[in-house]
Amino acid sequence: MIYKVFYQENMIETPLRENTKSLMIEASSVEDVRKKLTNRGFNIEFIELMRDAQIAYEKNDPDFKLEEI
Repeated sequence: MIYKVFYQENMIETPLRENTKSLMIEASSVEDVRKKLTNRGFNIEFIELMRDAQIAYEKNDPDFKLEEI
C-alpha cells in the first residue's frame, strides 16, 4: 500500500501550514510508516492511505517520488 505523509521537518518548532511537506511511502500499515520514519525526526501531521485514482493523479506530477526506506 502507498501512503502520503504530511510532515514538518522540525519537531521543536510550532507547525506552520506553509512549512508542511509531503512524501509518498510504501508500507503495510500506518504503524509501519511511522516506524520507517522514526529516524528522520519529522513531526508527522497526517498519514493518508492513497487510493488507485489518487496514485494515478500523483504520478502525473513530474516531481512524483516514492520513498525507498
